[in-house]
Formats: sequence, structure tokens, C-alpha cells
Amino acid sequence: MRTIPIPVDTTRLTFTCAKAPRPRLVSKDTGQIKTDKEGNTLYETILMAEDTLGRIELVKVNTTGEPAITQGQDVTPRDLLGYVWEIAQGGQTRWGISYKASTIEATHA
Repeated sequence: MRTIPIPVDTTRLTFTCAKAPRPRLVSKDTGQIKTDKEGNTLYETILMAEDTLGRIELVKVNTTGEPAITQGQDVTPRDLLGYVWEIAQGGQTRWGISYKASTIEATHA
């Protein structure tokens, strides 16, 4: 499966940091931290995304480098992209969408 980035229009969504950024792990067993091609640490942040109709979804967003945000803060992911993934495991196929942003910034009122 070819991975093609899908731009996400965030203009009609509001985001709140549901869980503060933490380094993304390659393996929970070894504790190895995932890095990008240049060796920079990847961070994952759980965001609550709410649309104009009040529907809420939790999304895990990855960034290169630690965003300067805290839990409960209103935030804006910049250059948010979605990537469809698929994996065959134990005779079953799982799929989903992973998200990556260039950065996640605190939203100023």
C-alpha cells in the first residue's frame, strides 16, 4: 500500500490537548524512542477534536520535536496530514489513519 499524505482542513475544528506530548516509542517492551530520518525525537500528543456540530473525536498527532503545550490547553495543529495505514496480522487486516503535524501550538484567544 502506498502512503499518500492527505491534508486535513482544520478551519472548522477546535482542538484541545487531552494528553500532554510524550516521546513516541518504537517498542513498549524495550522503551526505544522513535526518531525521524534526521535523528530527531518524534512526539505523540492526544488531541480532542470538536467539529461545528459538537461531535468529538480523540486523535493521536505526531510531531518532530516536543510541542510547548500542556493538557487542557486549546491548541492548533499546523500543517496537519493524515496517512492511511494497513497491516495484516494473524490472518486479519487492520487499518486506520495516523496523523502528523509540523507543530502543535497553543491557541491564543
